[in-house]
Amino acid sequence: MDLRRLAGWSLLWALAGVPGLSVAAGKCERMIATGSPDAPPYLWQDPQDPKHLIGASADLLTQVAGELGIKVELLYAGKRAQALDEVRSGRMDLLADAPLTPTGLDFLDYVHPPVLDNDYLVWTRKDSKLVVNGPEDLHGHPGALSEKARMTQEFSLFAEQRLSLVRTSNLTQAFQKLLLGEVEYVLAGRYSGLAMAQTLGMANDLQAAPQPVDKPGLFLAVSHDSACNEPWLRGQLAQKMTELAASGLTEAVLQRNLERWNTQLQPPVGAPKQ
Repeated sequence: MDLRRLAGWSLLWALAGVPGLSVAAGKCERMIATGSPDAPPYLWQDPQDPKHLIGASADLLTQVAGELGIKVELLYAGKRAQALDEVRSGRMDLLADAPLTPTGLDFLDYVHPPVLDNDYLVWTRKDSKLVVNGPEDLHGHPGALSEKARMTQEFSLFAEQRLSLVRTSNLTQAFQKLLLGEVEYVLAGRYSGLAMAQTLGMANDLQAAPQPVDKPGLFLAVSHDSACNEPWLRGQLAQKMTELAASGLTEAVLQRNLERWNTQLQPPVGAPKQ
């Protein structure tokens, strides 16, 4: 036998005996996921168990992984940037709410289709006279957008060229500017906008145009350096995402988590009033 071939087989046999390598090469049985800790109803830090994340993305990922026989744990990894670092390094396996970005492609494998669509709507005060049938109707009107928003590349280019948008550090500030009359509208997600309006006690003061101006997806994205990143897993996840999109289940999960978030905002029964 050729010595190089013999050496190659010897190396393979040796590697097969290394603890952990055979597990990594086989079916993945456990994954650690993370994501944004402050993006209800998609993901937020569990107030009862701050080490974990809860929300619609967590529920859907847990369901899909369970159907594949995989135990998944949604852990709090810090702010969004810290969560990205944990997944980039491979210390955590995947992001449960990844927007599709060019930089993300450098270290993530995105599972298509997205687990959720994040419809961005035009939010205005209820007394607003602004009529919005499409993005072009916003031209010439001052608006606000959170720096945390992740729009599609196409809409971002349109907004840069055609819209007058103030960037705020978060959605709270954007909605406050709207109520103060400093801007005429805010671009925010359908469900994240509802959650924030409830948080700020603004739900009766704001309205959203029904037609989305942008629909960026939120994807499951597996780290290039995850031991679980294998063609089998990506293929199975893609199949489950396709089935999920056709089931209509995501709307119910989002509504349930919006109610869950709203319930957490309410003071406990019998709590003293401030």
